[in-house]
Amino acid sequence: MNSTGSKWLLSLLLLAVVAAADAQLYESFYAAKCPQGPAKVAEVVKSWIAKDRTLAPALLRLHFHDCFVRGCDASVLLNGATSEKEAPPNKGSLRGFNVIDDIKAKVEALCPGVISCSDILALAGRDAIVALTRTPSAGIYVQMGGTNWSVPLGRRDGVLSLASEANADLPSPFSTFASLVSNFGKKGLSTSDLVVLSGSHTVGLAHCAVMQPRLYNFSSTVKTDPALDPTFATALKKLCKQGDVATLIKMDQSKAVDTWDPNYYSNVLRGRSLFTSDDQLKRNPAGVKVVQQMNKAPSPFNKAFGDAMVKMGKIGVLTGTNGQIRKKCFVKN
Repeated sequence: MNSTGSKWLLSLLLLAVVAAADAQLYESFYAAKCPQGPAKVAEVVKSWIAKDRTLAPALLRLHFHDCFVRGCDASVLLNGATSEKEAPPNKGSLRGFNVIDDIKAKVEALCPGVISCSDILALAGRDAIVALTRTPSAGIYVQMGGTNWSVPLGRRDGVLSLASEANADLPSPFSTFASLVSNFGKKGLSTSDLVVLSGSHTVGLAHCAVMQPRLYNFSSTVKTDPALDPTFATALKKLCKQGDVATLIKMDQSKAVDTWDPNYYSNVLRGRSLFTSDDQLKRNPAGVKVVQQMNKAPSPFNKAFGDAMVKMGKIGVLTGTNGQIRKKCFVKN
């Protein structure tokens, strides 16, 4: 079979997988066995975000990193010397595991053995961003976007977690556009989904380690990535000194306080985004078209993001009798 035929067959298989997930995941999945469960997840998430707003993007990222490796099966939560947690893209950067453990304990107290850790991740990712738009920062309530989306439920938990798979499957902040499209495409996500989901970089933190190549070692002849706005690059160098791999900086440097909005796309267009992978979104006609659409006022970002999250949340899900419902999220039963 030639490459065109192989791609066509892969597309058909991905469509079949998504159709199967659509049939078995639905928002009211726990209505009979644990009707208070989803509300309890939202309640616990809200309490954590009220204390630490930086946990909101962290919880969203947990769900993303889970779905891109083995599908949305909560494999990212499992402990182990060779588990996904230990992979370089995750170790030392993923946060929020304690929040998930807290949620799970409270949900188990309500309905033992009913709600999966993978569904908790999906709910917590959504509830965290909703809470972010409604919690105070510096004494001021920040009401931005009001984004929300439905979360189809019914996932079950996997029993295997491998750092090697995380290394292979997670998109890199140094990726080219072609690499990103390929990576997302293997998960059944489109170029539009790629650009829209990247918009989550409007909030959150990044390690200075990721910025070192762009700021100080771009090539053998050019120290600083010329794609960076010069003024922005100078400001970043004050935050991330050469050799600094530990300092955390805000993903969106244009705002004093993290707010959920489409400002990310303005940053991309102006050369003021942190990652190489962010800048790459405007280096392709298909990518920059979506960037420009999201950057319009009023922006379609919130609805597009919710739709893309629902789609992502169906990647490789375990349903029916597959997998298990873990009693504790960090260890299989």
